[in-house]
Amino acid sequence: MLSIRNKLIKNIQTICSSNWASQNKMKFLNQTEATNIDLELFNEYKFSVDQLMELAGLSCAHAIAKCFPAESFKSVLVCCGPGNNGGDGLVCARHLFLMNFHPTIYYPKRTAKELYENLTHQCTRMGIEFIEECPSPQEASEKYNLLVDALFGFSFKPPVRESFVPILNVMTSKKVPIASIDIPSGWDVEKGKIDECSIEPHLLISLTAPKMCANHFNGEHHYLGGRFVPKPLQDKYKLDLPEYPGTETCVKL
Repeated sequence: MLSIRNKLIKNIQTICSSNWASQNKMKFLNQTEATNIDLELFNEYKFSVDQLMELAGLSCAHAIAKCFPAESFKSVLVCCGPGNNGGDGLVCARHLFLMNFHPTIYYPKRTAKELYENLTHQCTRMGIEFIEECPSPQEASEKYNLLVDALFGFSFKPPVRESFVPILNVMTSKKVPIASIDIPSGWDVEKGKIDECSIEPHLLISLTAPKMCANHFNGEHHYLGGRFVPKPLQDKYKLDLPEYPGTETCVKL
């Protein structure tokens, strides 16, 4: 009887969590709003880029671990782009390693800035492997249990650069589950999936607040990560963010 009761409670909690956004009218950001919030975090609240990147990457690793436990999804390919989204991916890979995953990093266009070089160095020193060649869809399905999409963020503008076409082809092959950080790569930040991209992630981890493209997300899991938005900033933009439970760094939407 107790087991049945616990299952019922868990089902109710899941339903309540998944309906949170629709019931509470949480705001989904357009590109201008997302950019302005980032600028205010940097300029008005004096957060540094690496500080926010660490918090974001940690919350992404926690969301991934909740949806894809290491026991079943141990081998992870983290695909990083040249911007902040890629930096989040590098941080995420480091934390996944500490959570008993076995991450490998594909970073085809590295950024020659100290922050990104340091993040890369940290991963290398921890023993995380970097690969230079993009795997084929078949190779990816044989070697990896999960792909982490940290290629492009909300500032992405098409077309996709040639160096990223092979890994996008792997992601669109739908042979391996995908977890996308903030924006599914290749999507328009407001309109969602565009013609040249058919990435359909199983997990979307929105950062700071969901972007408008998340209205078009039909995957199994949607989490909000980055428990760092000051209350005055939330009020200014009328974000209506959910409460993070306990000491969690991410919350299911």
